[in-house]
Amino acid sequence: MTGLKKTTEKNLMIFSGRAHPQLADEVSVLLGQPLVPQSAYEFANGEIYVRYEESVRGCDAFVIQSHTSPINEWIMEHLLMVDALKRASAKRITVVMPFYGYARRDKKHRGREPISARPVADLFKTAGADRLITVDLHADQIQGLLRRSRRPPDGAADPG
Repeated sequence: MTGLKKTTEKNLMIFSGRAHPQLADEVSVLLGQPLVPQSAYEFANGEIYVRYEESVRGCDAFVIQSHTSPINEWIMEHLLMVDALKRASAKRITVVMPFYGYARRDKKHRGREPISARPVADLFKTAGADRLITVDLHADQIQGLLRRSRRPPDGAADPG
């Protein structure tokens, strides 16, 4: 047969951060999809390097990372993983974070305090995430922060 083979089959790919690889392994087994091999390490100065070992072009990517201690390191790695997928032309990127880091800072209690849950949502949006899956948010208003952080479809008005 000659010519191009067209397929409407979705290409699901699962990616794991280094914070809790056992979780991603279990999800991978349950879904019957292997984890995508990657290189991830830290340079001597603490900066994180991430690279996927196979093409992710056009895939539906699910990036699993727990935000445990050291929380800032794992959030940064998660952001870099999302950015790498975006730059490698993944079709849709879903961030899976069982624990949403900085969710306790969902509102200001006193003056001159940050609402830290918001910049975390904004960072994932900017990195290229299309969706975010998490469990047990600290407060309902975080869902509103996440909705306002969504990218509208091309040509659509911003819902926020």
